[in-house]
Amino acid sequence: MADAAKVLRDGLAAFNNKDLTTAERLFKRVIKADPSNAAALNLITVTMMATGRFAEAQPYIERATSINPSSDVSFYNYGIILKHLNSPRQALEKFTKALALNPNVAATWNNRGATYNDLGEHHAALRDFDKAISLNRAYAEAYTNLGNTLVMLKRSLDAVVAYQKALSINPRLAEALFGLGNSFYDLNRYDEAFHAYDGAFSINPHLSDVEGARLHTKMRLCDWNALEVDLNRLTASIRSGKPVCGPFALLSLTDSPEDHLSCARAWTTKRHPSASKPMARGGPLHHEKIRLAYVSTDFREHATAHLISELFESHDKTRFELFAYSLGPDDSSKVRARIVSAFNHFVSCEDRTDADVARIIADAEIDILVDLNGFTKGARTNILAHRPAPIQVNYLGYPGTMAAPYIDYIVGDASILSAADHAAYSEKLIVLPNSYQPNDRMRQIASSAIARSDFGLPEEQFVFCCFNNGFKILPATFARWMRILKAVEGSVLWLLADNQTAMQNLRKEAEARGVEPTRLVFASRMKPAEHLARHRLADLFLDTLPYNAHTTASDALWAGLPVLTQHGKTFAGRVAASLLIAVGLPELITRTSEEYESLAIQLATNPHRLASIRAKLASGRATAPLFDTESYANHIEAAYRSMYDRYQAGLLPDHILMHA
Repeated sequence: MADAAKVLRDGLAAFNNKDLTTAERLFKRVIKADPSNAAALNLITVTMMATGRFAEAQPYIERATSINPSSDVSFYNYGIILKHLNSPRQALEKFTKALALNPNVAATWNNRGATYNDLGEHHAALRDFDKAISLNRAYAEAYTNLGNTLVMLKRSLDAVVAYQKALSINPRLAEALFGLGNSFYDLNRYDEAFHAYDGAFSINPHLSDVEGARLHTKMRLCDWNALEVDLNRLTASIRSGKPVCGPFALLSLTDSPEDHLSCARAWTTKRHPSASKPMARGGPLHHEKIRLAYVSTDFREHATAHLISELFESHDKTRFELFAYSLGPDDSSKVRARIVSAFNHFVSCEDRTDADVARIIADAEIDILVDLNGFTKGARTNILAHRPAPIQVNYLGYPGTMAAPYIDYIVGDASILSAADHAAYSEKLIVLPNSYQPNDRMRQIASSAIARSDFGLPEEQFVFCCFNNGFKILPATFARWMRILKAVEGSVLWLLADNQTAMQNLRKEAEARGVEPTRLVFASRMKPAEHLARHRLADLFLDTLPYNAHTTASDALWAGLPVLTQHGKTFAGRVAASLLIAVGLPELITRTSEEYESLAIQLATNPHRLASIRAKLASGRATAPLFDTESYANHIEAAYRSMYDRYQAGLLPDHILMHA
């Protein structure tokens, strides 16, 4: 083609003018005349990449690298394509080849570092970002990626420095602002986190997760300004299939199971897609005992650990060989030591990559892998995306669907899951009798003498309480509580002190609803045994919706404090009802907000009725199914055996209804 050079120049001019259709047409014209024109192959690759057509671009760049194997640019482009096609190991190879050809390109070091992060090899990523920055001190994107890596390594203060450096170079880099928000959030500096998220959202509202993180942090501050506008916008984004919100954040914002499913599906597809090849060995394997493994970041001082420790100890070791894969730190706590001793095999994996952990699990030939994190803080869902076990279960930590094709089952109970709920879950439903939530009867309640005056509570007046996190409090719930306080003279509401801004905002909201702000009393965090003891100073626990009290409700009931709840539409909104049924207090479950409000007032103004409920709770606690860990262990083990038997018989997962 005699005029190939001119056509390429015209195509490049069209590309620079953002006329990508014309650019692509011209580049294809050159390639048709000369299939070995490496420049045209690279240019059409970049054009297709600009429109997100990475799979379509791959054959062109593959041909370009074959024709000219000495072009670092071609290998760089090939790496970018493979990274977007979720092939990080292959992308790493291409970036490494590009660097061997030309080690002086900062962008290649930066993108190889990002690929190391995709593979969970964060220390290698740090080295690459440092090299990229050494080549280009004004490389804001490399500082941002450095910050992202430091967050993953739990070095949030160092990450703040990296993000601030990026923003000093480019104050409008939304990704750096978003990362800064994540760092501040991890440091519990919620005001600064919201400011950073808000800035990122104002620059790029389509940035993955920023919309949800912004609103969730706003709720941690109990800042309800323009909440309806924010929530409507977020819901619209979720319903359009955009990965704009972490699934956990949505649980406390909406009571729509359909929206929870849509959110989880978009999140999983974007962040945690299935690995190209399952690691679990094909076909059933036969072991002397069922190999049952739990994976979690929370084998330490954590709510999940306090719930499940006795279950681990109660498992039938003659039928199950128990494995634990710990993804979190060893805090040297008593609960950590107790959990370690309950397992046949306890493997610390905090510093290993997702792929390495998955390989360890697969090599152990685990039959059933139980994820105790779901989408909660620190979760490493990509381990399960490698499918290291033939049966994988979502249990306890995350109260909702994960919408992941590699999660086979979710564990619940009849109060939470029904046949009508099947469509809202990608998993098959395991329906346990009584409650899905285990409990630990060995939890200690401090015996030291305490008085209401120790906590700023009135000695003679009625004390309502709610020790849920502040982000669970929606304006409708708070308005209901204020009407209850106004109806019960002198009563107070005892809440958890999460952060100063939240406390100030809640007092302001109380005053706006005609309630003296001093009638809100805030409780600082305490050690578990002391926290359980102070429940006995309250009269009635008021639950939240759409995200109920979960561990906090079990805490209250174990300490002898009745819990009033409203039954919701989602898993997260039905847990307190499940617990109340299992402890023998179904009369404290309401179906409407009006019924909830009315019953709270009745109980507060009828001391004999409330005393009867408290006595019923106290007398039945020792025998209630909620605290019968041995029976609970038998039920969930029967469910595990049903999953296992189906798999061994060559049957696909199906719903399993367990009977008492």
